[in-house]
Amino acid sequence: MADVALRPRFAEAGDVPAIVALMEAAITELQKPFLDASQIAASRSIMGLDSQLIADRTYFVVEQDDALVGCGGWSRRATMYGGDGSSGRDAALLDPAQDAARIRAMYTHPAFARRGVGRCILRMCEAAAGAEGFSRAELVATQAGEPLYRTCGYAAVEVILDERGGTAVPLLRMRKALSPTVRLSEIDAPSRR
Repeated sequence: MADVALRPRFAEAGDVPAIVALMEAAITELQKPFLDASQIAASRSIMGLDSQLIADRTYFVVEQDDALVGCGGWSRRATMYGGDGSSGRDAALLDPAQDAARIRAMYTHPAFARRGVGRCILRMCEAAAGAEGFSRAELVATQAGEPLYRTCGYAAVEVILDERGGTAVPLLRMRKALSPTVRLSEIDAPSRR
């Protein structure tokens, strides 16, 4: 079978229904080995799409054959994680000279897990943040996402138990120094084998 390229692009407002469906599938399926049913249910209230990322043009989707297979972005704003309905959001702009860019809302469709989709999005986010002068990136990882981030050079800095959804959900704040030499235009999407 021939390789079929994964195509990354900026997310648009019209992508929101497909992004939300992908997020729901990822939260439901990819968290099962790590969380119980009540924690997965609680995750839905603390995770999700932050539409500000789409408006800021810092959110990406990855497609294959016109199907959405992954999404994720970065932010120059203070919110660390959470969707439009999450409490505690802060839209204040960060200072690249002092603050770390935020890697946000990374999701891969369960059928495409461990095929390079997340790594492709993460590299695009890091390159875009670096191009805006950020020298560090931070993120809040789920237990399912932590192995990818560790492999990509992120180190744990804080364990978080988020109880906003009524049940404690374990998360991990992670940080990485960004390379100033990678440019967004130099990143190729992986091919699916």
